Amino acid sequence: MYKVLIVEDEDIIREGLKYMMDWADLGCVVVAEGRNGEEGLQKIAVHQPEIVLIDVNMPIKDGIQMLADCPQLQNFSSIIISGYDEFEYAKKAMEYGVSEYLLKPVNHEELKKAIAKVKREIDQKREFKLLQKSIATPGDIHVLDLETWKENNNNSELVHTMVGYIRENYYEKISIQDLVNSLDMSATYLNRKFKEHTSFTFNEFLNRYRICKAIEMIKAGDQKISVIALEVGYSNYRYFIKVFKQYTHMLPSDFMDYFHS
Repeated sequence: MYKVLIVEDEDIIREGLKYMMDWADLGCVVVAEGRNGEEGLQKIAVHQPEIVLIDVNMPIKDGIQMLADCPQLQNFSSIIISGYDEFEYAKKAMEYGVSEYLLKPVNHEELKKAIAKVKREIDQKREFKLLQKSIATPGDIHVLDLETWKENNNNSELVHTMVGYIRENYYEKISIQDLVNSLDMSATYLNRKFKEHTSFTFNEFLNRYRICKAIEMIKAGDQKISVIALEVGYSNYRYFIKVFKQYTHMLPSDFMDYFHS
């Protein structure tokens, strides 16, 4: 069963989401509720949910700030719920890897589809974590198998264009905003389509690609790690170390020692 947390300040909406959905039929169970972003962070820390439904406009701490302040952001998939007047604001949530956002009043069929989507994302993340746990040495690590991705995801010209942009410009300071004008599409739409076809947000894919390039350079062994960080697009060396460890569970120096000892 997938554990669900509902963070919504309006009692009638929160109770409706809890009791009017057949969560068991969806393979889910509601483990907790929160009435604001602060309560949401507390419930996340205690219950470790896989799916979090989040209202945007809440007292004390709103939904967007809750995501920004959440240290366990990578451990769950989130669905934003917003009113019509909050629509533009809610789109900012895409920066935090939100899987879907729904407008109030929530259509239950749309919510079911959103739940099914995030369940697929969760399963993909679980498979990746299982793979990581089986890793014994730096030589076994695959942060992003780009060739396999290309073979299995060849039905979206848009996504291929976006991946091509990453491959050609990863060493620069780039973001999905760079593609908005050239593709004449919103950042929200681009991020949604990208995640549908890759299971990653644009930024996560970019980080994984950069770390892959860093590993290639480390294997070559002809540059210092601080120089490699700059050449794969990280001007902040400490941030490079943090991202590298996030995706490999090792330090760049571990890789250097392994391949050149």
